[in-house]
Amino acid sequence: MHKVSWPTWKELQSSAIVVMIASMIIALVIFAMDYSFENLMGFIYSMFF
Repeated sequence: MHKVSWPTWKELQSSAIVVMIASMIIALVIFAMDYSFENLMGFIYSMFF
């Protein structure tokens, strides 16, 4: 059998913070891409219609 070592409370907290920060950064990047694409498509459609 293999021994299992659980993370300490401090390690768990630091890992959770890293995941939250990375999630926020990814969400902001997706928001910026969506906003830019929406404005670009609005500009292109306004040229033709």
